[in-house]
Amino acid sequence: MKYNRCGKSGLLLPEISLGLWHNFGSVDNFENCESIAVEAFDKGITHFDLANNYGPVPGSAEENFGKILWHNFQGNLRDEIVISTKAGYTMWNGPYGDWGSRKYLLSSLDQSLKRMSIDYVDIFYSHRPDPETPIEETMMALDHAVRSGKALYVGISNYSAEQTRVAVDVLKQLGTPCLIHQAKYSMLERWVENGLLDVLEEKGVGCIAFSPLAQGLLTDKYLNGIPENSRAHNPNGHLKEDEVTAERIQKLLQLNEIAQNRNQSLAQMALAWLQKDKRITSVLIGASSVKQLCNNIDCLQNTEFSNDELNAIEQILL
Repeated sequence: MKYNRCGKSGLLLPEISLGLWHNFGSVDNFENCESIAVEAFDKGITHFDLANNYGPVPGSAEENFGKILWHNFQGNLRDEIVISTKAGYTMWNGPYGDWGSRKYLLSSLDQSLKRMSIDYVDIFYSHRPDPETPIEETMMALDHAVRSGKALYVGISNYSAEQTRVAVDVLKQLGTPCLIHQAKYSMLERWVENGLLDVLEEKGVGCIAFSPLAQGLLTDKYLNGIPENSRAHNPNGHLKEDEVTAERIQKLLQLNEIAQNRNQSLAQMALAWLQKDKRITSVLIGASSVKQLCNNIDCLQNTEFSNDELNAIEQILL
């Protein structure tokens, strides 16, 4: 595992980080969750990414991760891992359990620390911008989280390029630099290339990509249509059936052909493709099993692309 410097900070993050958005909730098998996390650490993944509402039920991923920490990462091992969490999406009912107010963010952080039974997180994020709350208030809450000792660093997620520029400048004025931006980025979701990555490079802020496999689209699962047990088939999933079009499947088949010529799976190539841009500090993967985790990590065996490969991929993605 290679470790990249996060922006202009002193913090190094692994090329691949583990996200606990799915498969770590109260509805999931705890022994499987624990096996995935332990294997990830043994493979060099030192960064574990959570949010207050990850589950289901909301909060249960943090609770399970707290148990995993207690069982496997006692003593100095806590100092060998980076734990991040976020607040910004709906966590509890009423006027104080959503968005970006100081009240919500700091209350949520306290709850997250309690669920995980830890004294601090390494990174605390504003999970999304709040159109009704001044960005200065949200950034002041992040600044306070660091000054209170409950977070070592802060970051933002899902902010546009212009919102990011403002947020980073406010945090700098407060004396707490913005460490990292967590952005949705994949072969099929490339909005960050239209300004955000330039702002992050200019400001010295790291970037970690989430949903790098486009909710499973960039795997071999959908090459022959929508299988019964897939996220797209689930009406409550984040991937909708109407996103799996015949045109898109044709693109996936062409991408898969390039991947096979590289001796990679489509998923492995999609993960490696993100790492070609040195502004990407880390790529955030999920996993439902140890086998899937290891298969994804194997993308690191081939992260170099020829110009012909890159050009062919661009033509497919047009």
